[in-house]
Amino acid sequence: MKLKKGDTVRVMTGKDKGKEGEIIRVMPDSNRVIVSGVNTASKHQRPQRANDRGGIIDKDMPIDASNVMLVHNNKAVRVGYRVDDDGTKVRVARPGGEVIS
Repeated sequence: MKLKKGDTVRVMTGKDKGKEGEIIRVMPDSNRVIVSGVNTASKHQRPQRANDRGGIIDKDMPIDASNVMLVHNNKAVRVGYRVDDDGTKVRVARPGGEVIS
């Protein structure tokens, strides 16, 4: 999977198309990511402790990684890899080839 936790991504398909957010969690075994503020669902939660309050909370749900693209320089780009001369593998933005930090 070419996306990492902390990357800013843009949703390309689905009900949240066009929204941007930061990746909170990556699940490579199921090829899904959780993006903050995207694909939210309402969850009814009971109080866990005596002082805690229950109620309806919004929870971010996983979205397929193929439905998001990395945002680099305010543009949605594909991600590739390149091996530098010193042997380190770095992520690059396609098609420009700029290194993604």
